[in-house]
Amino acid sequence: MMKKITLFEGDGIGPEITDAVLKILDELHLPLEFEKYDLGLTAFEKTGTLIPEDAIESLKRNQVALKGPCTTPIGHGFRSVNVQLRLLFDLYANIRPAQTLPNVKTRYENVDLVVFRENTEDLYIGEETVISVDEVHAIKKITRQASKRIIRAAFDYAVAQNRKRVTCVHKANILKKSDGLFLSVFEEIAKEYPQIASDSLIVDACCMNLVMHPERYDILVMPNLYGDIVSDLCSGLIGGLGVLPSCNRNDEIAMFEAVHGSAPDIAGQNLANPTALLMSACMMLDYLGYHSEADRVRHAVLDVLSHQELCTKDLGGQATCSQFAQSIIEHLK
Repeated sequence: MMKKITLFEGDGIGPEITDAVLKILDELHLPLEFEKYDLGLTAFEKTGTLIPEDAIESLKRNQVALKGPCTTPIGHGFRSVNVQLRLLFDLYANIRPAQTLPNVKTRYENVDLVVFRENTEDLYIGEETVISVDEVHAIKKITRQASKRIIRAAFDYAVAQNRKRVTCVHKANILKKSDGLFLSVFEEIAKEYPQIASDSLIVDACCMNLVMHPERYDILVMPNLYGDIVSDLCSGLIGGLGVLPSCNRNDEIAMFEAVHGSAPDIAGQNLANPTALLMSACMMLDYLGYHSEADRVRHAVLDVLSHQELCTKDLGGQATCSQFAQSIIEHLK
């Protein structure tokens, strides 16, 4: 039976990395059909809206999406499309696995951890009040319900993936009420999973320890703001956002995306690295039950990465985006 997937190419380099990923997925000959919709700046320029209604209806109907990067203005303009989608569909869990890739040169070895970021509250609710020209207040929102479901998702993932430990990252030493609530919920839920080790770590200490001994960590779960920062830090441990997969989901809908920027400075030049979106697509294949096909693609990526001349420039090679994708296709055969 054909499975329809909502496709958002995004802005900037989005269309070219999406095209590369689709060509690779086509080689798997799976019963997948992609419904393409504009999103973000591209949609706004065409329709005057960032998230068109037909795109919303498609994701409601298909319940699975593959998404390229969208441009977000800094300090002005419209609110992040990513944040809007997460709130619109209540995609409460952001899951980002960070695993060392052979032949991608970094300062670290043996990194294999997963960040679980609560996606719907904390400072990202965007409630700011201007008190005066010299003072602005922002609301940090932490609830028991949202904390429970992201923490439980982290422990359930640990059980399903045979992981050993879940670490709660917080700042409850200072934010005793808000982060204190998140930590107390973690400690309650941890008791329900005696087979999984659990501990907690203050966010600043977590960042220090991650850049000293990342191999010591397994699954990290945390509120929204810390998750945004720590997950990007973890991408730096394995080579950057250009190789990091990501999923935003709830219990019914899952959106798989590249979380790097739209890189408008190189858009349309066939220079972009499609690895992050491709590895996110592999997470999507796993989600849909196509585990062997996802592994085939991952193995092909690793094979290509072992030949630096076949890699894109950001990975030390000279290949274009389309050439890199073609090399992966050849290693699939």
